[in-house]
Amino acid sequence: MIKSKKLAKIENLKHGFFNSIGGHSKNIYKSLNCGPGSLDNKTNIKKNLQIVRKKISDKAKNIILLHQVHSNKFIFIDKKYSNKNKPKADAVITNQRNLPIAVLTADCTPILIYDDKTKMIAAIHAGWKGAFKGIVDKVIKFMIKKGCKLENITAVIGPSISLKNYEIKEDFKKKFIKKDKKNLIFFKNKKNKLYFDLPNYVYASLKTIKIKHIDVLKIDTFDIKNKFFSARRALKLKHNDYGRNISIIMLN
Repeated sequence: MIKSKKLAKIENLKHGFFNSIGGHSKNIYKSLNCGPGSLDNKTNIKKNLQIVRKKISDKAKNIILLHQVHSNKFIFIDKKYSNKNKPKADAVITNQRNLPIAVLTADCTPILIYDDKTKMIAAIHAGWKGAFKGIVDKVIKFMIKKGCKLENITAVIGPSISLKNYEIKEDFKKKFIKKDKKNLIFFKNKKNKLYFDLPNYVYASLKTIKIKHIDVLKIDTFDIKNKFFSARRALKLKHNDYGRNISIIMLN
């Protein structure tokens, strides 16, 4: 489990970015696969999620997960909530204690957010589609409506695919340039190949909203030495599926 130095200093707050180590899953899912949407053995996935829950806190309730669809939609939990039917969304916000909220990734960018005064937290799944559609902006603006203030918010950008490993096509680039010509800075040409800097695009989104406290964990999920699941690496290896990393946060 990897922690943000900024969030680790905060009392009554638990969080973690988990890689593939320490679970029950086998083969391409070895071993801490937390993705119910994967083709992995469901019993092993449940066991893996329990491992994560217990590492966060013995007081933690069942982890709130979403049916992630690469959107800009989010849910807000401010009372007793049943997670039997996972809502289609890519971010979750809450002010409830002992309720762990999480997102799953396998190259996309996980973002964990905490407001020090309102004691409100959020977990965001920001793939390129969600980031492009403004999910970061929408979540922060909602938190502001609920009483949070920009100066009290800490945002952590977790492990995701790096610029050097995120090869894309020209039509992908055109979408971003059409939206804003300034987005050109997030693309790089190298040896006739085009690459996109997703973590930096997400970082810029947070800076544009004027979030002052940002922690960036510069860990590349594609690089196998970091032991994270990676959809792009799985595709390169011609695997038929891949495991999911979990990023989680909870008010104690």
